[in-house]
Amino acid sequence: MRKKILDLLENNGRLTAKEIAIMLALPVDQVAREIASMEEEKIILRYHTLINWEKAGEEEVAALIDVKVTPQRDLGFDEIASRIYRYPEVKSVFLMSGGYDLSVLVQGKSLKEVASFVSQKLATLEHVQSTMTHFILKRYKQDGVIFEDQEADRRQVLQP
Repeated sequence: MRKKILDLLENNGRLTAKEIAIMLALPVDQVAREIASMEEEKIILRYHTLINWEKAGEEEVAALIDVKVTPQRDLGFDEIASRIYRYPEVKSVFLMSGGYDLSVLVQGKSLKEVASFVSQKLATLEHVQSTMTHFILKRYKQDGVIFEDQEADRRQVLQP
């Protein structure tokens, strides 16, 4: 039951306990208790709204920054990741396989603001060996949501 509730909420965080109960043919109070329990257990961390800021007329610059770090004895990558994710500019931090250890998603008002964050705050942290910044030029799909519908199919339909 929890998995079904989570699937529904992940796709639409605005669903009420009553709506979920109807969809799953369960009592409303049982669904409400499960949701409250999952919030308390930190399974449900937050209800999120995905906004297309470009369409809202707001300028935003985002970058994915690959970070190579020296892991700390007995702490591994956790301590440096914790220091990085505490910055308000940082939206996500992931431990990665491959040539870099961490991938950091940063958002700012301008290229200069993001570049300044990387050069003055991120790259200067102890244990950070190097960074590689990739600016996001256009978002096509995020969190399973397509940002702009593709052009309608213009091919002529042939019928036998």
